[in-house]
Amino acid sequence: MHIDALIHTFRLLDILDIFVVAIGIYYLYKMLKDTRAVALLKGIVFLAIINLISHLFNLYVINWILQQSMTVLLFALPVVFQPELRRALEQLGRGRIFSKAQNVNEEEMDMAINEVMAAARVMSREHTGALIVFEREVGLNDFVDTGILMDAVLSRELIKNIFVPSTPLHDGGALIIRDGRIRAAGCLLPLTEDRTLSTELGTRHRAAIGLSEQTDAVVVVVSEETGTISYTYGGHIYRHLPEDQIKEALRTFMERPRQTITSMWKWRANK
Repeated sequence: MHIDALIHTFRLLDILDIFVVAIGIYYLYKMLKDTRAVALLKGIVFLAIINLISHLFNLYVINWILQQSMTVLLFALPVVFQPELRRALEQLGRGRIFSKAQNVNEEEMDMAINEVMAAARVMSREHTGALIVFEREVGLNDFVDTGILMDAVLSRELIKNIFVPSTPLHDGGALIIRDGRIRAAGCLLPLTEDRTLSTELGTRHRAAIGLSEQTDAVVVVVSEETGTISYTYGGHIYRHLPEDQIKEALRTFMERPRQTITSMWKWRANK
């Protein structure tokens, strides 16, 4: 009887409602996948199951303790999941409606990428550490303010000069590129809290990963110890790649917003 009544009252809007919720759960899973939030969610689900069992078997003391714990968790969740919630809101704000117009064309951006990789190639041979950030949709003014404002024409010579060892701009600081120009240098980046990373990765690499976790920036890293050129995006680091492949990835990520999604899928399919 209840099923028949449910079928008769079912509307097309209910189908849309279920579809939207399903899409939301799917994208929530994609966002939390491979993050520490998954382990926290498993713990919450486990507590919920124990709570249900204690309620069914009338285990009053356990049920009361778990109910109080759940109340505390509701207030603690925004604090515990703060990085993930911030990332979700930033991704929502990266939609086409809020997209930031680029002030450079593809030829100028391609020239900027070539200059960066030419400088990285030399610094790799000389084992000079470097952090070079390409700003995309999410503004990086918070990090620009921690460094030295430059607003200079981008060139391989200037990049190499900035990262000369034992100079004020070299020590642990990053160079931020905006619209094909060097916006600032000596900028401080946030370190990742991911404890699963290889111990081979030092502070420079962890800072690059940390920024890519909090923003949509692409960060080129030159290792001072090994001379390896890597790049980070979306909280992941890509190492030991040929220079041409790094250039291709940078071009893909730095394309205009309307082309980025399609190009990114094509690039990943060919990886």
